[in-house]
Amino acid sequence: MKKVIVAVLALCMVLSLAACGSKTAEYKLGMGVSLNMDSSSSEDHLAQVDATVASVVLDKDGKIVSCRIDCVQDKMDVTDGTVDTAKTFLTKAELKEDYNMVKYSGCTYEWYQQAQAFEAYCVGKTAADISGMELVLNEEGHNVTTDEALYATCSISIEDFIDAVVKACSDDGAATFTAGENFTLGLAAISDASESVAAADAEDGNATVKMYSEFGAVVLDENGKILAAVTDATQPKITVSAEGEIMDTVFNGTKRELKDGYNMVAYGNAIAEWYVQAKAFTDYVAGKTPAEVLAMETTVNEEGNAITTDETLLASCTMSIAGMQNVLALAAQYAR
Repeated sequence: MKKVIVAVLALCMVLSLAACGSKTAEYKLGMGVSLNMDSSSSEDHLAQVDATVASVVLDKDGKIVSCRIDCVQDKMDVTDGTVDTAKTFLTKAELKEDYNMVKYSGCTYEWYQQAQAFEAYCVGKTAADISGMELVLNEEGHNVTTDEALYATCSISIEDFIDAVVKACSDDGAATFTAGENFTLGLAAISDASESVAAADAEDGNATVKMYSEFGAVVLDENGKILAAVTDATQPKITVSAEGEIMDTVFNGTKRELKDGYNMVAYGNAIAEWYVQAKAFTDYVAGKTPAEVLAMETTVNEEGNAITTDETLLASCTMSIAGMQNVLALAAQYAR
C-alpha cells in the first residue's frame, strides 16, 4: 500500500512540474524606427540615411521582456550626381568589428556590443522608464547616459536607441502571442538602392537617391517556429544636383506609421493599405518555420510583383511579399 501511495505522490509531483514548465503568458511584439538624413553632406557629396530600429517583447504589465536594436547606416557617393543602384548594405550589427568603432573612436566596445548592453538595460523597464532616462552632453556633443553601470558598457549616444525603443513599446500595430519563457527574439533590416536615379538620367537633371529599407522582427519558440512577427519599411528620398549638392531630403514616416496616408489604395488600386496587408502577411506566417516562409510559392503579377499563390492569403495581401519573406527569415537567423 505504501508503495502505491509513494508512486501516486511521485506521479503528482511529475505532473505538477510539467504544469509549471508549461506555464504560458500573453506578450506583445512591437517595432519602432528612428530615422534621419542629417549626415548627408554637399561638401562630401554624400547621401546618407541613418535608421535605428528596435523590437521589444512586452509582458501584460508593459514591461520589456526582451529587446533587440540595430541601425541601418546607408551611404552613397553622389559626386557629379551619380548613383550606384547595385550598392549593397550591411547594418551596424551585421558589421560587428568591421564597423571599427574601437579602432577609430577609442571606444572600449564595438557598436553592436554597446547596443546589446543597452538591450539588456531595457529588460524589466517600461516605455516611461526608458523615455525618462537622464542624459548628459559629452565632449563630443553626444547625449550619453548618466547611469554609471550602463555607461561602463554603453558610452555612445543613446538618443536614437531611446526613441526607437519607446516607439516599439508604443506600437499600435504590435502582434500579440502566447508563450512560455523559452522564446527568442530576432531583428533584421535589408536595404536596397535599385530605384535610385542618376542626374544624367533624370528629366529635371537632379539625381534621386532612394536607399529603401525593410525591417522585420520575429519571436521563435523552442522548436524554431514563428510565434509572432512584425514588419515595416522606409522610403526616404534624397535629391542631389548634377554637381553632387544635397538639395532636399524627404521622409514622412515608415509605411506602418503613414497608415492610410501611404495611399496605396488611392494611387495603386490596392485592396487595402500597406500596413493592413503587411499585418495579414505576418499573421499568416505565425506557426510556420522561417524555411517555410522562404519557401512560400509566389507568382509574378502584371505589375512585376512577386505575390502569393495562396488564395487565403491573397484575399487580404495582394502586394509583393518577397521583401517581407526575406527580412523575416533573416531576423529568424539572428534570433537569440
